[in-house]
Amino acid sequence: MERQMEKHITVLGALYIAFGALNVLAAIIVWTIVVGGGLISGDEEAIAITTGVASAIVFILVLFAAPGIIGGIGLLKWRRWARYVVLILGCLNLFHIPLGTVLGVYTIWALMQDETVKLFASGPSAAPHS
Repeated sequence: MERQMEKHITVLGALYIAFGALNVLAAIIVWTIVVGGGLISGDEEAIAITTGVASAIVFILVLFAAPGIIGGIGLLKWRRWARYVVLILGCLNLFHIPLGTVLGVYTIWALMQDETVKLFASGPSAAPHS
């Protein structure tokens, strides 16, 4: 059973990194479109406003992406703190219907299993390395 849980933790880590990367990609796309709109107008005031708005949106998207990427990397490296970070993110994801809810349920299920708790409690030296 522990081997199965190792696979679930690997999948979770990859999913959190992937979702975080998608948020970063969305930030890049939003910035390009919003700033591009200002540049197309040619109006200096519009350029300043769209650049400010785009920068704020990018900041927020990256701010939300960072914990998932960091937590996902931590899970892949079997860091104890990563389990707590990703559990919190999993609870928050429950409100992001529909995909976030599925990810949140899977996260809570996988990280609350007794086998998973034991794997993380035994420390990095006992954690699987493949």
